[in-house]
Amino acid sequence: MLTDQQIKNLISKRIFFGHQSVGDNIVQGVRDLISADPRLKINVVTSADPQSVPGAALVESHVGINRNPQSKTDAFIEIVNRGFGAQGGIALYKYCYIDFSSSTDVLSVFENYCKGIGTLRQKYPSLTIVHCTVPLTMDEPGRNLRERIRSGLRKILGRDPNVSRNKFNQLLRNAYAGTEPIFDIAEIESTRANGSRCYFKWGRQKIYTMAPEFTTDGGHINEIGRRSAAEKLLVLLSGL
Repeated sequence: MLTDQQIKNLISKRIFFGHQSVGDNIVQGVRDLISADPRLKINVVTSADPQSVPGAALVESHVGINRNPQSKTDAFIEIVNRGFGAQGGIALYKYCYIDFSSSTDVLSVFENYCKGIGTLRQKYPSLTIVHCTVPLTMDEPGRNLRERIRSGLRKILGRDPNVSRNKFNQLLRNAYAGTEPIFDIAEIESTRANGSRCYFKWGRQKIYTMAPEFTTDGGHINEIGRRSAAEKLLVLLSGL
């Protein structure tokens, strides 16, 4: 539960959140928290023109096209350039789990992300940008040895995309952790209530995955997960 001071800080801020379907889950989590806590008087507005929304608000909108991470970066930059960046406030956007596959050039996606963020930071020094890790999916181990052999790179197990997501997330943490705010969706999704984390081993590396109790379809966040993610997001935003 958020403290009175965190809520006081939060309801005075102007925030823009660009996303797709997992972002919808998180925004619904915010709405759930608002419904449950009368202190939490956040004005949640759906609009791709956040600069036109008066006063303090959490403005959210879909950005870009799924399976095309560059389109999301481009859309976010375009929206911020319409006026929100000059106004100042907090802005964040996230890629979706579906933007990463076994064939994704993760380093290229990350370099383009950093380039876009760097451009906005230089242009709008009063704008606070929050970095988001990529959501994960639930691990889907093969049913038998024959399937494992046939899979080769384990594509049919659904594991390769999580390898790509974990690679991007580690690049992002290495670049920004400790110096700029990060909304670590992947850590939230993979951490169980007892503090343990869901993962599989890829060589010597731990590849984190969505905890089964946080999803009903393996990718989207269910009610339990979305409220947890929403609360952690609001706590983060309240301190900026």
